[in-house]
Amino acid sequence: MDWDKLRIFHAVADAGSLTHAGDVLHLSQSAVSRQVRALEEMLGTTLFHRHARGLILTEQGEMLFEATRSISRKLDTTAARIRDSEEHVFGELRVTTTVGFGTMWLVPRLAKLFARYPDLKIDLMLEERVLDLPMREADVAIRMKEPSQADLIRRRLLNIRMRLYASQTYLDQAGTPTELSDLSPHRLICQNPATPQVQSGAALVQTLLAQNIASTLLVNNYFGVLQGVLNHVGIGVLPDYLTVDFPHLVRVLPDVESGEVPVFLAFPEELRGSRRVAAFRDFVLEEIQQMRHLVAAE
Repeated sequence: MDWDKLRIFHAVADAGSLTHAGDVLHLSQSAVSRQVRALEEMLGTTLFHRHARGLILTEQGEMLFEATRSISRKLDTTAARIRDSEEHVFGELRVTTTVGFGTMWLVPRLAKLFARYPDLKIDLMLEERVLDLPMREADVAIRMKEPSQADLIRRRLLNIRMRLYASQTYLDQAGTPTELSDLSPHRLICQNPATPQVQSGAALVQTLLAQNIASTLLVNNYFGVLQGVLNHVGIGVLPDYLTVDFPHLVRVLPDVESGEVPVFLAFPEELRGSRRVAAFRDFVLEEIQQMRHLVAAE
């Protein structure tokens, strides 16, 4: 159906006059009349009864006017929301990141984001698989390596390392190792080197497992490793960003750590102007900056 003809019909029905509708639309009365007649011919019905006092909608005209009125209201609402979107962030944002970073760092902070933008809806996809952002499998990604896909805007958030941590309770019971060979009688909690993870983390785990460790707990994500450490099961391999939220973790063997792992935030070029993406990006950057201040203050 011709939207231009519907727009003109709506103006005529609303004004009740071809002349008044023409004034609103900046069209001549004859041009408005031609468009209305063309719409009536297309629909095969009469939309207006023509009287000396003006135009009165037929039953079919009333039905069409109800539809165009609903469309007009929705368009007005949408336009208002677009104008207000600089201040009002709303709608769904699909975010993907790893299970570890998502469960241990991102989710605990989201209450602050929702307090700032209560109409925001987040679909959080936690998996090690790298989703295709240009194909819109997700809107924003936080990953432990620089994205290689084309047409992405990317921002380096921070660098992390995998280190050894334990609870003080575990160390009081099992002793504190002072060198790598002292790990042998301890229980090591870590990811299996074959589990999808950052390469430097897997390399550190392989080095540790080569120490003839007496007992191990292998978990397929860092959240499970963290729970083991917090519950005094053993010494765990964990990312160093956890020390801000879990200050009671005790670092074991301070000279032992993985290589540096870069953390990137990325989103498609086409979402550069998205208020949802900008709000999420700025929030994450603020939280990273606050974390850095807390670490520097220790």
